[in-house]
Amino acid sequence: MFFASDNTSPAHPKVLEALGKANVGYMGSYGADPIMDDVRQTVRDLFKAPEAAVYLVATGSAANSLSLATFCNPWDAVFCHRSAHIEVDECGAPEFFTGGAKLVLVDGPDGKMAPARLRETIKATPQGNVHSVQRGIVSITNVTEAGGVYSVAEIAALTGIASDYDLPCHMDGARFANALVATNASPAEMSWQSGIDVLCFGGTKNGLMGVEAVVIFDPAKAWEFELRRKRAGHLFSKHRFLSAQFQAYLQDGLWLEMAKAANRAAGRLIDGIGQASDVSFMYTPQANIVYATMPRRIHQRLAKAGAIYEVIGDLGGADPSELMGSRMVCSWCTTDADIDRFLGHLNG
Repeated sequence: MFFASDNTSPAHPKVLEALGKANVGYMGSYGADPIMDDVRQTVRDLFKAPEAAVYLVATGSAANSLSLATFCNPWDAVFCHRSAHIEVDECGAPEFFTGGAKLVLVDGPDGKMAPARLRETIKATPQGNVHSVQRGIVSITNVTEAGGVYSVAEIAALTGIASDYDLPCHMDGARFANALVATNASPAEMSWQSGIDVLCFGGTKNGLMGVEAVVIFDPAKAWEFELRRKRAGHLFSKHRFLSAQFQAYLQDGLWLEMAKAANRAAGRLIDGIGQASDVSFMYTPQANIVYATMPRRIHQRLAKAGAIYEVIGDLGGADPSELMGSRMVCSWCTTDADIDRFLGHLNG
């Protein structure tokens, strides 16, 4: 009954097998390996973007921060949701890598920016005033930190507003695969065809040991990204071990298979929670992240039974009926048995 995070799940056996194969013999370094050549072409084919530049880094923070730095200036604004990962979970890394760009926060339900609020916020950022940050880039998180999913139409609405102000758009796709299978969209539809200029295509949360791809749809930005990646210390010498993970990820649709498994498990959890008494959803769950409130006594019962998930509040408080929040995340290897056992304890 482990629902702490998809970050905590193991790597898929096929990924570990690929790493073993990559460890045989000699290969070029710093991305000049034949495995990376295959990854690059496979990503371009998947996204129907033959000119896209494709790079790998080891962490989502590096992927997001280097991408933002490549597309905006130190004096620019990055427009993002109030609960975006780049705002609440990256210790100022976007500001650090961009040299000081300011995150300007936009509200909206389920972790999704409301188009009207985005327009208002961009419009309220004065231009040509030396005392103000300038308009820089719009950043969209899909799946959101609240477990919401932007549809293709919702993405296009936001990027359309950005286009009205000549702003590029970044997508934090740490759970990009989960968003795709939740909407039945294609990779192209959810990225460049909807107006995304640079995508962080996640793998770590979806069964990889530690790899994220950055897909830049404007190849003119590629060289700057390469320089920033090297300067920031995120260009791996033995790059083949990043390449091998992503090659295994994409082979035979493993990445979508794992995302479907995680979303399907979350759907089972959502159905069960929806039928439980004294439990309610905090946000509308659409992928593999579920937020719910329940009385402290239920949290305590689950903890005693061995359930592991994020509790929002003091588990040891005195009032057993006080409502407390929770965050539960399903991964590619979450089992029906674990969910059914969890729901059994949830219902007492």
